[in-house]
Order: sequence, then structure tokens, then C-alpha cells
Amino acid sequence: MEVTIIAAVAKNRAIGYKNKLLYWLPNDMRRFKALTTGHTIIMGRKTYDSLPKGALPNRRNIVLSRRTKELPGCECYGSLQEALHHCDADEEVFIIGGASIYTQALPLADRLCLTEVDDEPLKADVFFPPYDNWRKEKEETHAADEKHAFRYSFVDYVRGE
Repeated sequence: MEVTIIAAVAKNRAIGYKNKLLYWLPNDMRRFKALTTGHTIIMGRKTYDSLPKGALPNRRNIVLSRRTKELPGCECYGSLQEALHHCDADEEVFIIGGASIYTQALPLADRLCLTEVDDEPLKADVFFPPYDNWRKEKEETHAADEKHAFRYSFVDYVRGE
């Protein structure tokens, strides 16, 4: 099984504020959909609650929650380890948030697919864990434009040696 963490992070590793994403980046959303469609996504309950329409279509949705055992269109497990135990060896698994799930998954992940936003937001209450020991494999930089308020890069990382 390949485990990939996917997130949009600011320069200071901020990822959210009041259970909402910090940035509206249509190209990031397009990339997220392209990478995760047809695969398994694992998220925490707060991330699930932040989705406007609940479970994401055309993906196996797994929600980590110690309280809730049933959510429409989702499988629920009490821990990341339990969720991964229910995934097949040939499955591609994407960890989509939030911060505590990213922290738990980082030691288990094979790669990171990050959108690094060239900004430090004034307000943020959720941060991505440090990933300094990962090696940059691929980077694609985009300038700010009418749909994207900030310069950003799609950066893929693999474990550093």
C-alpha cells in the first residue's frame, strides 16, 4: 500500500483557520481531484465536517472518529492504524487532513503532495507538521493570477536519505 499525504500549506506551514482551508486555489482543487479520484482518502472527523457536501464522490472515504461510527458514504474507524489495516496492499491511500491526522501519518507516509503557497496568513489555528527531512522530487511553480491570489508550487516529496 502506498500512503500519500496531500495538503495546501503556507510558508509557515499553516493549513487552516476555524475549520476552513486558508486558500481558495482552483488549480489545487483540480490537482487534488485528479490525484485522489478512484483511490482511498482518509480524514479526521473535523475535515469531514468541513466538506460542503459530505463524502467526496468516486473515492473510498474513510473518516477517523472515536465517537461516530456511521457517516453517509464513509467507513469510520477509531484510529489511523485500524483504518490502514482495512486497506488492501495494492491500494493507494491519500491522507487529506487535519493536522493531527497528518502528524500521525507522517512517519508512515511514502510521499507528500503539497501545494506550497507563497504567503504567511495573519490568522491560522492549524498547522502541518514539519517535513524538513523529506526530499523534493518534483516542483511546478505558478504565478499569482486572477483566480489565485498568491504564487504557489505543486511540490512532491519522498523520504530523505
